[in-house]
Amino acid sequence: MITVIGTGTGAPPGPEELAGAELVVGGRRHLDAVRLPVGAERIVLGPLAPALETIAEYDAKDRAVVVLASGDPGFFGIVRALAERFGPTRLEVRPGVSSVATAFARLGLTWDDAVVVSAHGRNLRTAVHVCRAYPKAAVLTGPGAGPAELGAALARSGRTLVVASALGDPEGERVVRISAAEAAEREWGTAVSVVLSLDESRVLSPVRTLAGPAVRPAGWALAEDGFAHRDSMITKFEVRALALARLGPRPGDLVWDVGSGSGSVAVECARLGAAVDAVERAADGVERIRANALAHGVYVDAVHGRAPQALAGLDEPDAVFVGGGGAELADIVGVCARRARRTVVVALAALDRVPAARAALLDAGYDVDGVLLQSSRLAPLPGDVTRLAATNPVFLLWGVRAPVSSEGVAQ
Repeated sequence: MITVIGTGTGAPPGPEELAGAELVVGGRRHLDAVRLPVGAERIVLGPLAPALETIAEYDAKDRAVVVLASGDPGFFGIVRALAERFGPTRLEVRPGVSSVATAFARLGLTWDDAVVVSAHGRNLRTAVHVCRAYPKAAVLTGPGAGPAELGAALARSGRTLVVASALGDPEGERVVRISAAEAAEREWGTAVSVVLSLDESRVLSPVRTLAGPAVRPAGWALAEDGFAHRDSMITKFEVRALALARLGPRPGDLVWDVGSGSGSVAVECARLGAAVDAVERAADGVERIRANALAHGVYVDAVHGRAPQALAGLDEPDAVFVGGGGAELADIVGVCARRARRTVVVALAALDRVPAARAALLDAGYDVDGVLLQSSRLAPLPGDVTRLAATNPVFLLWGVRAPVSSEGVAQ
């Protein structure tokens, strides 16, 4: 067996845990903290491939191998690589306390409702959008994706960052609570283990609905009466259902909702885990979007401005929903299509604007498809009978690029 020991944030493994080991593999600080058995070979982890080859040589001869790792080695740790190479049945894993659990413990906060994302060797944008979408998130950092880079990307979000390094080290442990903007200006060195991102206005707040504190309703494509709206100016749930299916919002994504109106699409995308920028030109509409987001227990960044000009300062989205635009619709769709990474979905009530919107998607190199949605809802009549009440038909167009995966997310 290959024994994998997570050192956690307490004392290092004692001699009895290493007894019989013929090869001990780990980071330099882990190896320096333990007493190796007499005659045991020691390998300091650097590049993983050479270490795996040496482990394979010992394992093939049934010689005892111990791997030392930080915290819980099955949580974004070395267990993944070892299991892929040798199979999980060859591993005996003894987990320690993860750095994420320790960081939240230092703050006296629970973390069963936190989202954890690794930025180590991965694209930082995924971590940024997780932090924007959730009130409580933890980021495992890496070179080029530390607290300064994370802080710079979240500077306008109002997030508080907790930078926790050398956790469990009685001399070197440091836990710093700081604004995202301030974190961007500091030098942090290379010892950072985990960064917590907190929306302190929501961390301890219950989920709310329009009726007050409550559990979030299940499902998606929620009924229109779940949102405040003006004169029935809201994307109907039948249209929203297909739009959400084509947008595919998920944790780590950024979605634009352009011409957001009531924000129903924006809120639903946020409920599914995406970060959302909702662009709306009417000031009362912006306030309505914020109120609907608060009522549904999610965060939506409501942007007051007229598209396409208001899109210039926004981060590039994974997906875009265009629900308004008027005479400028083709220009708006063109801008969105050039900047979206995955898909653009356009809802149109006016037949005359369909060709121009479709052409804008095709010109940007998208595969384009669409449907005309016509639905009739059950409506009561006097005498305990029911009729079908037709809703206004809506064209839904969508353009799709090759998919971009969101990686390193766990909840």
